[in-house]
Amino acid sequence: MAGWAARNISEIPTVTAGKADDPDWHPLQHFFGLTTFGANVFVATRGDESLVGEHDERSSGQQELYFVLEGEADFELAGERVRATRGTVIAVTDPTVKRLAVARAPGTMVLAVGASEGPFSTTWRESHFENVPRADWL
Repeated sequence: MAGWAARNISEIPTVTAGKADDPDWHPLQHFFGLTTFGANVFVATRGDESLVGEHDERSSGQQELYFVLEGEADFELAGERVRATRGTVIAVTDPTVKRLAVARAPGTMVLAVGASEGPFSTTWRESHFENVPRADWL
């Protein structure tokens, strides 16, 4: 095992949530076997779906960082709206802040990274990843 891996985003399997208003997402945390922080890329297929469902991180205590890789999304953070275009980085340092993001164009991609202080504990369930392969180096 090399201790590192590199893949193009197109090589990382997608999870389709199954509901019409949910985006596809690349489970980076699962694929690479990350255990100290969560990371996923959400992709808008239609261009009007929620990329980040409305939530806060009170129960996990996580801080989250969102990076718009492609396209454009409208974020709502503690009731304030932010238009985020390609290259925009949003940091949510207070776990109590309600947040959501909605794509404005097909192909919009948002990288989400999250972690709480101390040892990392995922908020995803193993059932999210049924039949989703991991990197071959694990």
